Amino acid sequence: MSTFVYMVRHGESPKEGNERTRGLTEKGYLDAQRVTDIMKDEEVDAVVSSPYVRSILTVEKLAQQIGRKVLVFEDLKERIFSSEDNRVSDKELFPLLEKSFSETNFSLEGGESNADCQKRAIKVLKELLDTFRDKKVVIGTHGAVMTLMMGHFDSTYDLNFLHSTSKPDIYRMEFNEQELVNVQRLWGVNIGVNQ
Repeated sequence: MSTFVYMVRHGESPKEGNERTRGLTEKGYLDAQRVTDIMKDEEVDAVVSSPYVRSILTVEKLAQQIGRKVLVFEDLKERIFSSEDNRVSDKELFPLLEKSFSETNFSLEGGESNADCQKRAIKVLKELLDTFRDKKVVIGTHGAVMTLMMGHFDSTYDLNFLHSTSKPDIYRMEFNEQELVNVQRLWGVNIGVNQ
């Protein structure tokens, strides 16, 4: 038997606002419904999420559909880029990501490094793999932390991969115990476009 983890990157959210409490845009809500529609035949057993509102909102309807609550894990939150609670602008973020993926211990003051983010998130993911062995679990997540979790198992999930993802996005990861054996993108395949 295999354990399946579905990484669901959150839908579009407003450009401004607090990292923890920013929700979804109108498009983000519509895409969250599309995520639910795509996942309806996957026979999901559990839905977990980052504590950030935009991630919870992206997977909440799916949890309701299977009669479950979203289980929130603090350590699945997005990488902390700076000590500020507000979103880092794209202009600041792209060079920061370049440096972070080439120097895994690099961080801004008050922020965390890729190495630190990966370590905390992988601890949760490994616990989920044990708890939900031979089951199917959805993780509401974010671009950087998702890439770092996937990259822990396969180094091809790197900065180029992160730049190729969309909001939202869905990756089905198949595990044999704690070994990643297959990854399939469901978002672009099921909706006929690669956003």
